[in-house]
Amino acid sequence: MKQGLSIIVGLMLCSVSVFAADAKRGEALSSECVACHGADGNSAVANFPKIAGQNAKYILKQFDDMTKTPAEGGREIPEMTAIMAKFSTQDKADLAAFFASQTMTPAAADPELAALGEKLYRGGNHAKGMAACSGCHGPDAKGNKGAAYPALAGQHADYIAKQLKAFRQGADQPLKAGSRVNDGDAKTMRSIAEKMSDLEIDALASFISGLR
Repeated sequence: MKQGLSIIVGLMLCSVSVFAADAKRGEALSSECVACHGADGNSAVANFPKIAGQNAKYILKQFDDMTKTPAEGGREIPEMTAIMAKFSTQDKADLAAFFASQTMTPAAADPELAALGEKLYRGGNHAKGMAACSGCHGPDAKGNKGAAYPALAGQHADYIAKQLKAFRQGADQPLKAGSRVNDGDAKTMRSIAEKMSDLEIDALASFISGLR
């Protein structure tokens, strides 16, 4: 009996040590990420997301989703496929810890779109049945770490718009190239994005980008 308990305790301790994240080690591993995401996770090109300051739980979810096909509820990003294959579970945890410890650089909203974007972010669009973004992402768009809802404030507006359009496409054509479907069985993001026009998406993306 004592031997059995010892084995169980040993396995538990082993599990904890494997998944304890080491941000310093993650920094060393991040050399693979610099070209696209920048040395501290603040990408200079809008095609690649800023991941500095993103909550670690969300980063880990994206890492996991990138190993699955869209049919499995995953997220197909060709540029990331080979990179993800190099990393162990521990590597991913360490990378997530490193990027989460960084600070996202601020951005500025387009003043011509800010009013519409703020209205949609804070109040949604009741006529269309669109929920307010602030309900999940918070009043300042800093996300929800416990629920793994991502921080959005300061993100490239073009990148946010691209993802919203990918979710919108995923609502109708989930298996079409470029569709995004990794918002779970509830289809939260798809159900919101499918109700939005291009103008609304651009305005919302711009407003969120300018939040600090």
